[in-house]
Amino acid sequence: MSETRTRIVALARDWLGTPYHHQASVRGVGTDCVGLIRGVWRELYGQEAQALPAYTRDWAEGSGCETLLEAARSHLVEIAPGEAAPGDVLVFRWRRGMLAKHCAILSAPAAMIHALEGAPVAEVALSPWWRRHVAGAFAFPGGAARIPAPRSPRLPSPRPLRGEG
Repeated sequence: MSETRTRIVALARDWLGTPYHHQASVRGVGTDCVGLIRGVWRELYGQEAQALPAYTRDWAEGSGCETLLEAARSHLVEIAPGEAAPGDVLVFRWRRGMLAKHCAILSAPAAMIHALEGAPVAEVALSPWWRRHVAGAFAFPGGAARIPAPRSPRLPSPRPLRGEG
């Protein structure tokens, strides 16, 4: 695995255990699946790819647009799903025919890191179920020269979040 991909996976693993929190993107405090990708992006490039408006849990259904895939295509490099390697982003559909609504970072050929409602950020198997639901695969742009080393120390232990439940 290249130095860049190793660094991306290491940055994503720094988010392990971060509680799920809709619309959040703060390592150790709270994140959703998009927030995880945004957080790794910020650590790679130093700033947000774009300002993100508030969104509801049913944002895709409200618009009928492939918002998540369109955003990935705007900021990441689209690759064939079969060519995805550790450090790449996978986008998923919950069911065939539905809009894409979930994303993760591939951490090994058969594992991914993601944030899923009701659970903290976790590294899980890229099981046959997940593989069947891949809607797209993307690589982070740029080379290793633009990517700083992961930061230490980690953030303090998470505080309870208000308003979730």
